Formats: sequence, structure tokens, C-alpha cells
Amino acid sequence: MAGSGGVTSQISCRVQALWNDKPRAQLQIKSFRASSSQTCSTVFASSLIISKLDVPTHHVKGSVLNNKYVSPRGDGVIVNAVLLIIIKLLNAFKMRCEHLLKEQPAVAHCKGFFFCGQEPFVADEYIERLAWRTPGGGSRGGEAFDPKRLLEEFVNHIQELQVMDERIQRKVEKLEQQCQKEAKEFAKKVQELQKSNQVAFQHFQELDEHISYVATKVCHLGDQLEGVNTPRQRAVEAQKLMKYFNEFLDGELKSDVFTNSEKIKEAADIIQKLHLIAQELPFDRFSEVKSKIASKYHDLECQLIQEFTSAQRRGEISRMREVAAVLLHFKGYSHCVDVYIKQCQEGAFLRNDVFEDAAILCQRVNKQVGEIFSNPETVLAKLIQNIFEVKLQSYVKDQLEEHRKSDAEQYLKNLYDLYTRTTNLSSKLMEFNLGTDKQTFLSKLIKAIFISYLENYIEVEIGYLKSRSAMILQRYYDSKNHQKRSIGTGGIQIHKRTEAKLSIQDLKERLRQRTNLPLGPSIDTHGETFLSQDVVVNLLQETKQAFERCHRLSDPSDLPKNAFRIFSMLVEFLCTEHIDYALETGLAGIPSSDSKNANLYFLDVVHQANTIFHLFDKQFNDHLMPLISSSPKLSECLQKKKDIIEQMEVKLDIGIDRTLNCMIGQMKHILAAEQKKTDFKPEDENNVLIQYTNACVKVCGYVRKQVEKIRNSMDGKNVDTVLMELGVRFHRLIYEHLQQYSYSCMGGMLAICDVAEYRKCAKDFKIALVLQLFDTLHALCNLLVVAPDNLKQVCSGEQLANLDKNILHSFVQLRVDYRLELQWNRSFCCGLSMLWKLVSHLQSSISIHSLYGLVKEFDFPLLLMNFPRWGQY
Repeated sequence: MAGSGGVTSQISCRVQALWNDKPRAQLQIKSFRASSSQTCSTVFASSLIISKLDVPTHHVKGSVLNNKYVSPRGDGVIVNAVLLIIIKLLNAFKMRCEHLLKEQPAVAHCKGFFFCGQEPFVADEYIERLAWRTPGGGSRGGEAFDPKRLLEEFVNHIQELQVMDERIQRKVEKLEQQCQKEAKEFAKKVQELQKSNQVAFQHFQELDEHISYVATKVCHLGDQLEGVNTPRQRAVEAQKLMKYFNEFLDGELKSDVFTNSEKIKEAADIIQKLHLIAQELPFDRFSEVKSKIASKYHDLECQLIQEFTSAQRRGEISRMREVAAVLLHFKGYSHCVDVYIKQCQEGAFLRNDVFEDAAILCQRVNKQVGEIFSNPETVLAKLIQNIFEVKLQSYVKDQLEEHRKSDAEQYLKNLYDLYTRTTNLSSKLMEFNLGTDKQTFLSKLIKAIFISYLENYIEVEIGYLKSRSAMILQRYYDSKNHQKRSIGTGGIQIHKRTEAKLSIQDLKERLRQRTNLPLGPSIDTHGETFLSQDVVVNLLQETKQAFERCHRLSDPSDLPKNAFRIFSMLVEFLCTEHIDYALETGLAGIPSSDSKNANLYFLDVVHQANTIFHLFDKQFNDHLMPLISSSPKLSECLQKKKDIIEQMEVKLDIGIDRTLNCMIGQMKHILAAEQKKTDFKPEDENNVLIQYTNACVKVCGYVRKQVEKIRNSMDGKNVDTVLMELGVRFHRLIYEHLQQYSYSCMGGMLAICDVAEYRKCAKDFKIALVLQLFDTLHALCNLLVVAPDNLKQVCSGEQLANLDKNILHSFVQLRVDYRLELQWNRSFCCGLSMLWKLVSHLQSSISIHSLYGLVKEFDFPLLLMNFPRWGQY
């Protein structure tokens, strides 16, 4: 097919070319219409043609309407006129096809309307295909255009379509009639079925009523028969029993049921009934018979038990079930159960793990016992009770009694392990059917085994924990060759003292805590902190295991109380005997602030104490809190922990404060030893080569080391707090140190350089307040070098405007020129004072006025203040 436009687009192009020459085209159309009016009417009807072509559209290479084709005879005028008419016919053809599709949808499914039932009908494409297959249609190359043949093809298609339309229409009408007929027949059949259903339903109701009536009669008849048959059967059984009873009276058992061993089941049933009857007979008349029946009863019972035992050994479950059912009504049924339990345990406990063997045995018996006994839950419960009371109790006793008095550690470990494994076994046994209250049943069995060990458990636990903790601490101090000193324990008191018995040591301790004074001699610890993480880990591990044992072995009502006692042991040995002792030793080892070359180790104590207390707090939250969270002991433990923290913080604060004082003291020694008076007032001010003094270098180096040490020893906000305190004291030291010297111009510049270096060192603190203080100090040092005329302007600057005038004046007084001028002013004032005395003696008013004017010109306030009488003039 020639493109998407197809024949219609090509015809349009051709018609447009013809229309450009309107007079000629109109003349041609008139002459053509005059000769072919009937043909045009026929062509118009061809718009209803439906394609029957089998040639695909992409094989069409040309178009009948292409303006290249002309009549071979050269009659182009007629051809062009026909083309113009065909355009209108094609439009009508397309519209008619679409109308036909709407009116007769069935036509769309006819052959040729779709290609293989896949492509929809398109009028333009269909015309292209029709033109291509029609000989003389002008669509094939080299073929002349023949409009008559094309017209004939259109007419033929119209006729075929009409025939097809009529055929389909008849078929549709026939199908509609058939459908209506079948619908009527179906409705009639449905009505007949409904009537049949109603009749069947009525028959069913009648049959149901009849069956109910018959069933009622049968039940009534059965009751009557049973009423007659039951007494008859009882009479027959009574007759049989009387017959067997007579045999016991005669002393000869002739019945086959007693002599045939295969009928032991029937014999057991008979002897059991005779035994019950014999119990009601008077003893004096039937004593011999009763004894014979009892003897036979006992013999049969033993035979049945023996038969049950043999069947169990052979593994005959069905025979065991039969014998157990017979023995159920005998007194020896419990003995049968005991025999079964005993034989079940034979060969079951061959391994070392008695708990695992017990679990396997119970699982095996649980599968078997339901097939043998009518009450399997009772038998299984009795087996479990036997295992607990015999096997487990003896095993637990052997394991615990061996270490109960000799080795407390092993005893507690074994007790915890055995109790845990027993409770785990109990959890496994909870899966079995042991009756209604199996939880209570198993709990009683466990309690019966461990009751004697759990009564005094906590006493053994506390005693072991106390001795073990003391041994760990003593072993550590022995490894350090250290003998513990009797140092005041501050707020964490081991021994309670009354106010009436306060010793001198107690008074010293209280004064030291409140005044931060180093009372007593300093102790040289040689850098040892007396804190060990290994010791702490060992103590915490022992306490952790104690908490776990306490949780498992303590009664729920005693659990909070026992946990609190263990926590008290931890506080005593970890916090009091170890951490608090190390803090006290560290405080005693801090040298005085005036010591030279003092080694400061208290920050190491702070670091280790902080780490240890984090571990302590973690164990408090992880292991103690779950045990006391819902008891009154919670508040008591929290208060105890709070008191410990506060008391330790007090000592840490005291120690840090003393350490900072020692740091400041070391800086004072460095400044006193290294700083010279000539540093800020050099003899040759033109030959100063250093940028800052040696004292500044050493102080800054020392400060940086201490800042780094503080950061490594603390964490969180404590770092900023301590560094801010150190920075403030460092600033105060430098400020007071600078006040001790007088400064020349170059000396002032050197002081500014020193302060700049101090300020650079203060930046390492990363504290805004400290940096601000040194910025202000640096601005104050500018007063040492600024020109005298600019002092007032500098003092009103941004950094110095808010400072006290006395501070500004104190720095101005440090200038060498200020002191020289002050000395000259004093000398000049003394001279004027003497002159004043002379003039006053002469009482010359003119001289007084002249002298007053002279003093005012020189602007000596001191002189004016010393002579108030001048104001009168």
C-alpha cells in the first residue's frame, strides 16, 4: 500500500490539480455526466462494499489515482472527470460502510471485513486493496487505468454485500425464533420440575414422620426388652457366681475357668466379684470360704502382675494393656504401676547427665503409657515423682554435701547449676499431661529436693562474697607491697560512732572536708593510684554471679531483701574499701601548693575512679534493678547509691581543687625562678632580640601538659568545669604576676608578647570565659606601651570601657614614665609647698596670686589639693 494517505490522498492530489483549471474541468464533468449518469448512480452505491482481498496492504506499490497514469488513447479529459467523481463516491462509500457497521454489527465478523479476525475495517485501506486487485485499476505498474472495470468491481461487491446481508439477516431471524422457542420450552420444564419438587418434598415429610413413629416404637420395645433382659442377666450371673461359690465351699475348683491358665482374665473377673461378696458374709460361718477366696484372689493378682511384667519385658503393649485393664479393679493395681515404673528405669540412667536421661525417659514413657493404662497422666506423674524423689534427690545430695562445708564457692556453683538444670527439666516436663495443676506438682517436687539448701542460701552467699571480696582486695594490695593505712573514710563510714565519742581524727576529717585544708602529713604514693580495673572487674563479676544466683535461688518474697544485702557488700568492698580508700590516699598524696617540682597523680585517680564508677552504675542498672524494681527496696538502693555518689564527688572536688592549687603553685615557682625584673625593663632597649620571656615559655608548656592531662582524665561537662576553674586561676596568677613589675616601652612590648602567648595557650582550654579574660588582659597590657596622650582614648575602648577605673589606673602606674613623672611631681610639689610656706610667712597677697596662677598653669592637682586656702582667693 502506498503510504498512510492511500488512494484517497492520491485522488485528492489529482483532484486539486484538476481544480486549478476550473473551466476546463467543469466542461469535462458536464459532458461526462451527460453520458454516464446511470454509471455514477451505480458507483455511488459501491460505498457499501466490504473487502474480500487477500493481498496485504504493504504489497501495493502504486495507486489508481496517481496523476502519472493517463489513458493509453490520450483521452485525459474523461479520466480526469472520472477521478473527480470517484472522490465523491469514495467519501460516500466510507460513510455507508460506517453506517452499516452501526446498524448491522454482525456484518463486521464476515469474511473480508477483518483480515483473519485481527485487523479492523478501514475504508481507505480497503479501497486501496480493491483497486490493487482489480485489473485495470491503475495500481500496478505499467497497467492502464480502466474506470469501467473498476466500476464493475464495485457493483459486484455491492451485490455480494447485499446477498450476504440478506443471508445473515435471515440467519439472525431464524436464531431469534429458535431462542424464543427454547426459552418457552425451558420455562415450561422449570414449572414441571417445581411441581415434581413439591411432590417429592411432601413424600419426604411423610416418610420422616413414619420413620420417627417407627423409631419411637423400637425404643419403647428396646426399653421393655432391656427391662426384662437385665434382671435375667443378673440372675444368670448370680447363678454362675453361686456355682463358683459352691466350688469354694466344697473345696474343689472344678470349673475350667479356674484350671485353664488361658482364661485368667475371666477367672480374675469372677474372683474379684466373689471377693467383694465374701467381704459381706459373716466371718464365723464362712471364714474358711473367705480365706480360700482371698487366697485365690491374691494368687490371681500375683499371676496378673507377673504376666504384666513378662509382657513389659517382651515389649507386648497389647498384652500389657489387657492385663492392666484387668488389674484396674484389684487392690494390687498400684503395685502393677510400681512394677512398670521400676522396669522403665532399668538401664535408663547410664550416662553422667542424670537430667538428660530423665528427660529422655519421660518422653519415651509418655508415648507408651497412653497405650497401656486407662489413666496415663497418673502413671506418668508417679514416674516423675519417683525420679525426683529417688534419682535426682540422691544425685543432688552427693554433689552438694561434698563441698557444703569445705568449699563455699564450689558449693554455690553446684547449687546454682543443679537448681537451674532441675527447673529446666521441670519446664520440659510441663509439656506432658500430668493432671490439672502440674505447675504446683512440679514446684513441690523441686522444693522437696532443695528445701534444706535454700533455707540458708543467702547466708552462705553473703559469707562467701565477703571473704572473696576481701581476698581480692588484699591480694591486690599485697602485689603492690602496700599496707593499708587507717585513713578517715569521710562520709562512707564503716563503723558507726556516736557524737560523744568523736576522736581527733574525726574532727580533722570534718575540718578537712569543709575547709579543704591539708591537715596531717602528705603521703608519697610514688604515682600509684591504688585503683585497679582488674580488681573492679573481679569484684563486679563475683557480684554479678551472686545476683544471678540470688535471682534463681531466692524465694520471690525474699528476693529484693537478698539482692539489697548483696548490693551492700558491693558498696562496702568496691566503693568503701577500694574507691574511697584510693581517694583518701590520693588526697593525702597531694602536695601543698608551695611544693617545688611536685608530681600530681590525683587526676589519674579521678580518671580511674570515673571509669570504675561507670562500671558500677552499669551493673546497678543491668543486674540489680530488675530484682528490686517492684519492691520498696528500690528507693532504699537508689538513696544509697545517691549518697555514695555525693560523698565521692565531695572528695573528688576537694582533690581537684587541691590539684589546681598545686598547678598554680608550680606556675608561681616557674615564674619566680625564671622571670627577672630586667625582662620588662631592659638596660639596652634598642637591643631586645627575644619574642617572649623564658618564664612565659615554661609556664605555657606546663599549662598545655596539664590541660591535656585534664582532658584525658575526665569526660563530659566535668572537663569544661575544671578547665574553666584552672583558666580563671591561671589568669589571676598572670594578672597578679604582671602587677609586680614596672615596664619600659620595650618591656611593655615584651609583656604584650608574653600575654599574647598566654592567650594562645588559653585557646587550648576552649572555654569562652577564659579566652575573654586573656583578651582583656592583653588589652590592659596595651596601656603599658601606648603614648601618654592616647591613654584616655585607649581606656575608653571597647574592651576596657567596662572595667573598673582602679584596674586601669593600676596598669598605668606600672609604666616607668608614669613613675618618673610621679616622682618629679612629688619633688616639684614639695618645692612649691616650701615656697608657699615662705610666701605665707611674708603675707604678700600679690605673691600668693602669682604663685597660684603659676601652679594652675602647670596643672598639678596634688599641689592644689594640698593648699585648700588658695581657693579662698
